[in-house]
Amino acid sequence: MTNPKIALRTEARERRARLAAAFLNFPVALSAHAEALNLRPASIIGGYHALPQEAEPGLLLQTLADRGHVISFPRVAARDKRLTYHRIPDGEALLAGAWGIQEPAADFPIVEPDMLLVPLLAFDATGHRLGYGGGYYDRTIAALGVPTIGIAFAGQESASLPVEAHDMALNFILTERGLKRFS
Repeated sequence: MTNPKIALRTEARERRARLAAAFLNFPVALSAHAEALNLRPASIIGGYHALPQEAEPGLLLQTLADRGHVISFPRVAARDKRLTYHRIPDGEALLAGAWGIQEPAADFPIVEPDMLLVPLLAFDATGHRLGYGGGYYDRTIAALGVPTIGIAFAGQESASLPVEAHDMALNFILTERGLKRFS
């Protein structure tokens, strides 16, 4: 039997590409909602470096760093394992890692985030997300048990998504329209 997520991923990538091309001001609109995250002082934020056409969290992460939060980035430590999060030492940069994704070097300090920002292809009204199929974020969310915020264009919302036993729901979604909490 064919996995229904394969066709959905193709469709979601195409939709997201159209949204990214149409809404170049997305990072500014997203960062305007930083206060809505209601973070404790000096929280450790698990961010990510956006791939082309992903909802870009860079300006939001900079805004959070300017407010005294610690920003960390994920690294693929091993296949079928959860992501590890690393703080980037001053003067250092992310490197091209697995699949060309920018990630920290293995020797950068490991931290445990208080909250995760999560990329996605699509999301639904129950907080489920359609990811890329590797399961890295699902394993990480399950292991860390911290609040999760999907970062997306509002137009990435789908009426429903197929959910498997290992799929972890998000606590929130942050789009250019603001923060939405899932029950």
